Amino acid sequence: MLEKRAPRACFSDPALAAEEIIARVGKNIVLGLSNGIGKANAIADALFAKAVKDPSINLRILTGLTIERPRSREEIQRRFLEPLLDRVFGRYPELAYTKPFRAGKLPPNIQVHEFFFQAGGWLRATRAQQDFISANYTHVLGIMLEAGVNVMGQLIAPPQNGDDDLYSCSSNPDVAPTALAARALGKANFIMACQVNSELPFMGGDALLPAHEIDILLQGPDTEFELFSAPRRPISLADQAIGLHASRLVADGGTLQIGIGALGDGVTKGLLLRHQNNAVFRKAVEALGSSQCPQRCHDEPFTEGLYGLSEMFVDGFLRLHRAGILKRKVDGAVLHAGFFLDSRDFYRELREMSEEERSLFQMKPITFTNALYGDEEKKRAARVNASFINAAMMVTMQGAIVSDALDNGAVVSGVGGQFNFAEQAFALEGGRFIITLNATRESKGVAKSTIVSKYAHMTVPWHMRDIVVTEYGIADMRGKTNAEVVAALLNIADSRFQPELLEKAKTAGKIAANYEIPAAHRNNTPERIKAALGGLRRDGTLPAYPFGTDFTPAEQRLIPALELLGKSVASKSAMLSLLRRGLAAPPAAGLQAECMERMGLAKTRGAKQFITSRLLRAALLDTED
Repeated sequence: MLEKRAPRACFSDPALAAEEIIARVGKNIVLGLSNGIGKANAIADALFAKAVKDPSINLRILTGLTIERPRSREEIQRRFLEPLLDRVFGRYPELAYTKPFRAGKLPPNIQVHEFFFQAGGWLRATRAQQDFISANYTHVLGIMLEAGVNVMGQLIAPPQNGDDDLYSCSSNPDVAPTALAARALGKANFIMACQVNSELPFMGGDALLPAHEIDILLQGPDTEFELFSAPRRPISLADQAIGLHASRLVADGGTLQIGIGALGDGVTKGLLLRHQNNAVFRKAVEALGSSQCPQRCHDEPFTEGLYGLSEMFVDGFLRLHRAGILKRKVDGAVLHAGFFLDSRDFYRELREMSEEERSLFQMKPITFTNALYGDEEKKRAARVNASFINAAMMVTMQGAIVSDALDNGAVVSGVGGQFNFAEQAFALEGGRFIITLNATRESKGVAKSTIVSKYAHMTVPWHMRDIVVTEYGIADMRGKTNAEVVAALLNIADSRFQPELLEKAKTAGKIAANYEIPAAHRNNTPERIKAALGGLRRDGTLPAYPFGTDFTPAEQRLIPALELLGKSVASKSAMLSLLRRGLAAPPAAGLQAECMERMGLAKTRGAKQFITSRLLRAALLDTED
């Protein structure tokens, strides 16, 4: 433990900063790093390098969401990824521990514990799976302090307007302010080691970091780096249908949480359409044949507007603010959030905002956003009619939510704040916990239902079941009997799987033996969604990239084709069928030809490239609208 804080030391060389840290805390280092992009990469790498070189140094790292750029072992995926890695994902320096951690080759004196994985990226990393710590996001700081964290590594934004006394935790005040408060009370004892990055927006609120709190400061042109950029994915018609349904559950004058990705973007687009083109919104909802709606749905444009309260600050909140929807203020802010990680455009927009506008988006510790304790009365008054919209992988027929791991215990991502928001939804007057998920997923080229009869793992237990939304409608489960929950979920399941799910429910005695799914819900097919929304896609009302994209037109066109190829790989018959169609296809022209050129397959060498080009050609034809 540290006895007394030494004067702040400033460095431009990470190795010298690491030496100073070791001189102050000794050779047993417990390093706490923020979630996502808030990590002080150069400081962490320098400490890692010291520990690799000197086995007498014990380094233990506790963090969440260690970011990697995408990789693929498949040749065709590499052809797509490699030309756009820097352009789309940014020149982000991956943390030095990442590769040996993934390979299970960390030295014995180094441990890395994650509490949240980049989704699906670490399933085959045995060491990472074994060293994973499952925790609600609100409990992470407590775990760090109990582990004896003696160094907190934080990426920070430089001072503004010549004020050298004030920095900003910017993207990640998720744990730092709370940790510093504990240090001030003598409940924690650690070095605050900060690395300056000028690409970070200078965020206010609890993100503000007084200079006197910093013990080690790393700053210089050699330690600057480009922030990781999360590119916008296309919104499928199913994603957009989910977004339209979910947007009807958001009350004017209420509180909103949404997440990153296509489903969050689908909700954002649904809310924008509801507000800006209400007649078309209502027609789209009618065409979808929306199922039962809790209490009443909200289809009118926004007058009072919304207040955002979210674990994650995503681009959708900026879109809603620009449209005049996110405008209900709480303590001068239209949004309170715990961290952000988004696209390069998102970071730039925040940096270029006026101080007055940026002050509307206030960053807070995760204990503020994800929990009611601490000034609970004030929080309750602010968080009225809350719609906490989260995504999941699966839901059981009894309403248990599966979001973070598989039934064999393999961790896909992490609990994060999902359980916290479920608790809040039940504790708040008018609050609802809304889970969005596609009704099916692909596994080895075969469609499977995400509504399952049972599953050996759950993230949110079934006694906290509330609302589930798929592309086929809304299932309101709160306060319902088991039989009513089964019936509601059957109504929003894909019709290819309804008979089997119904039969299993009857066998288990969960629904009446003579129950039949209503006729209105027995046509839940992808074709129905395409028929309902296809026209709005073609006329540009519901585009695949409503908020822009870093992908070129050829890359946009390639994405669904490559996804189809990926689904077909597991099936020899599917691949042979694709190959036959590719061999019979006419020469590529127009955008199709650009796609083949982009993949380096316009001209081929050898049999393997020829077959690959024919498979891709068929996939491009099969994914045409």
